[in-house]
Formats: sequence, structure tokens, C-alpha cells
Amino acid sequence: MSRIRMYSTRYCPFCVMARELFRRKGVEIEDIPVDQDRERRAEMERISGRHTVPQIFINQIHVGGYDDLARLDYAGQLDPLLKEDES
Repeated sequence: MSRIRMYSTRYCPFCVMARELFRRKGVEIEDIPVDQDRERRAEMERISGRHTVPQIFINQIHVGGYDDLARLDYAGQLDPLLKEDES
């Protein structure tokens, strides 16, 4: 199974939608809150190059935000990513 990390805030509507999409897919995520942790937010910005949430990583691949995740799902490309083993 893939390792999924999501940098998020608690009440961001896009974070909530991403959590719900993963829940429907039956996969667990490592949800990394950045709303009150400057070091984690800086880490997110450094590795993603972005400052908005959520920022989603599947294994070592930076998927992007919720819109990017939803596009992958719509195109049928998300499920294969979720089934890959972390390398």
C-alpha cells in the first residue's frame, strides 16, 4: 500500500474534501497539521514549493492540492497510485 502524507489545516474545506476522498477510497493518511506549527508549514513549503493547503504526497510523488487529487481520481489515475508500494 502507498504511504500518503497530507499537510493540512483543520478547517480548510479542500483539506476536508481530500480527507473524505481518501476515506471513501479506504486508505489511511498521515495528516500533518500546519495551522499552528510553523516548522511543519516551512517543511511543507520547502518540499512542495507551495504555501497553500492541502499539499498531498503519495509515496515520494507530490500530487499537489485537492484539485490535483480530484483530477487524478477523475482520470482514473489515483487508484493505481494508491496501490503502489512505497519504494
